[in-house]
Amino acid sequence: MQAFFRIGLILISWGTVFFLPKKSFFKYLPVTLFSSLIILTEYLIGAPRNWWKAKGDIKTIANNGLAFAFGPYFIGSLWVFRLTYGKFWLYTLLNLILDWILAYPLNTFFEKINLYKLKKIKPIHLFLFSLGYSFVNYGFQLILDKNQPTEQQIYQRQKRS
Repeated sequence: MQAFFRIGLILISWGTVFFLPKKSFFKYLPVTLFSSLIILTEYLIGAPRNWWKAKGDIKTIANNGLAFAFGPYFIGSLWVFRLTYGKFWLYTLLNLILDWILAYPLNTFFEKINLYKLKKIKPIHLFLFSLGYSFVNYGFQLILDKNQPTEQQIYQRQKRS
């Protein structure tokens, strides 16, 4: 059941990439990878600290974490940046909504299908962690953009060559 669920998460998530402009995919790929690494780090820190209890052996638990981090979380981050970047209030509003959905209805569903069970943290902590990460990610993208040459700068360099 869990393997089917993981495969479904990945296929559905990655199936939407075909609708994402190629330029947007590559523009937001670094922040999305950064964000997924944060989630995996949280997963590695939280599991031994008993923040949650996942069903299955270590391989199953690792596969669940990877499927989420590089499935819906990864693709969802790409879409959120594509749709809202440059409009911080909209980015924040969308993240508030999505993080609430993750922390409450989805968390309840995941617990119901025995994917995991929260132990030392509560849904509000899940919500606050996710929202906090979204602000870190936005800042990371701002830093990337500040260090990217503009199209005009690229054109001027090519012209001089």
